[in-house]
Amino acid sequence: IAGLFRKHVDGPLAPYADQLTLVTSNPLRGFLTGSIDAVIRTPEGKFVVVDYKTNRIGTGELTIADYAPEPMTEAMMHSHYPLQAILYCVALHRYLRWRLRGYDPAVHLGGVQYHFVRGMIGPETPPGHGVFEWHPPVSMITELSDLLGGQS
Repeated sequence: IAGLFRKHVDGPLAPYADQLTLVTSNPLRGFLTGSIDAVIRTPEGKFVVVDYKTNRIGTGELTIADYAPEPMTEAMMHSHYPLQAILYCVALHRYLRWRLRGYDPAVHLGGVQYHFVRGMIGPETPPGHGVFEWHPPVSMITELSDLLGGQS
């Protein structure tokens, strides 16, 4: 899975591939017990995985700056949420492939959003704060689905 991250992910989450190589099999077990909080269908017909987090990012009195893109990215990687996110995307891909007539992952998969609820302050929330959004490449999702399904 780390190899797929290395192959497909660039930008702020790119360093996660190296972090993932350090995960031992024992802690890895917990990643398979979670559940998707919500799947939202956009007006364009894309399906977005949504996960709500109540993480406290930062120390002392919280401010909206604690939920800016960089601190959220660090929190995502620290808690292994990119792994959780990609597994959720694979689950959604497999479900839609089974249930949605005419399913095309390039058309229908809309990525993931992690809603850090402590950083969502209503209409005053600055753009990019409180919600971490990631659009994993469709090829990564389908390749991981094949890998988990025992295909090469």
